[in-house]
Amino acid sequence: MPETLEDLIMIQPPTAERPLLGTMILLVEDSRHACEALRLICHRSGARIRRAESLASAARHLRSYRPRVAVIDLGLPDGSGLDLIATLAKAEPAIDGIIATSGDDTLADAAKQAGAHVFLPKPLTSIRAFQSAVLALLPKDQRPAKVAQPKQDRVEPDPVALRDDLALVSELLHQAPDAKTLDYLSSFLTSLGKDACDSGLQRLAEDLRKIGEGAGDQALAEVTRTIEDRMKVLAGV
Repeated sequence: MPETLEDLIMIQPPTAERPLLGTMILLVEDSRHACEALRLICHRSGARIRRAESLASAARHLRSYRPRVAVIDLGLPDGSGLDLIATLAKAEPAIDGIIATSGDDTLADAAKQAGAHVFLPKPLTSIRAFQSAVLALLPKDQRPAKVAQPKQDRVEPDPVALRDDLALVSELLHQAPDAKTLDYLSSFLTSLGKDACDSGLQRLAEDLRKIGEGAGDQALAEVTRTIEDRMKVLAGV
């Protein structure tokens, strides 16, 4: 007998409207905005989702339970998602699917060489595309006979999630970041800019890359001020 509502959901068979019902997904993602998009997709697809924001957090999750599918961002605050992919690819028992994702499309080959079954470029906003990618990885007896077309295929994360991501960037910029942190923030903003379809954030990412190469404190202050101005706009100030 199932002991909780989650247990009951997990043993129910998938349906055309909720084709991922019963599928547990571990999302390893540092961006709140990207995470919110996938949370909405999973909610509408019937999947259960748990989030880890770093490699260390993912390791703690994996000590407690085994997901059916892992979705792993390649740029994480404490290392590369490629390392986690390589670990999961060799783990026993194996999980059904390892999906790599990144705002940097050039990492697709590296992800597959590490052991990812699929590479999905950001942004992840299409319900149908995500369902198709996951279903292709599951055993045939765990897929529905047919999948209904979503009434609205694209998800739109709450702007609060974007503001939270920018708050993280602002906090790290105020801590006299070293070259390694600036490199991480540049990658983070590049990915976030793609997720939010915001070319301005991608330009700021390029500015941070130049600062890491020695552009100076004034340039860093200008980027920090621009980030904080963007946060005020999102907050309606």
